[in-house]
Amino acid sequence: MTKQSHYNVGIYVRLSQEDERAGESISIENQKKMLTEYVSQQPDWSLVEICEDDGYSGTDFNRPGVQKLLADAKAGNINLILVKDLSRFGRNYIEVGQYVDYIFPSFNIRFIALSDNVDTLERNSTAMDMMPIMNLFNEWHASLSKTR
Repeated sequence: MTKQSHYNVGIYVRLSQEDERAGESISIENQKKMLTEYVSQQPDWSLVEICEDDGYSGTDFNRPGVQKLLADAKAGNINLILVKDLSRFGRNYIEVGQYVDYIFPSFNIRFIALSDNVDTLERNSTAMDMMPIMNLFNEWHASLSKTR
């Protein structure tokens, strides 16, 4: 992926019912605040949209907010997707990996999971090397929540 001179940013936030038990720090409003502040600090970035799914599990991608975000990315309306962390984007090891490793690069879309230090522009980073393990852990966490 080549660095672009300007990024049109789509922010994605998600909170599932299970996540609500984890506390206020991952609330929709806190995610939006953190991510919009980050965008505002970046030169040559424009916030285009914020898509959200409140009350949806990240175990599949049949969520209205994420579907809108993905459609806008594929249509070229945004070229950078920003999330708080990988688990907000999804808790399905295979699907998250397919988007980050194959689909996004094919559309020249940069993906950043801010708290996890994942940035597809930095393919050789330790965070990118650890991403599959983080995704696997996120899926495992979701499976534990179902059994409780």
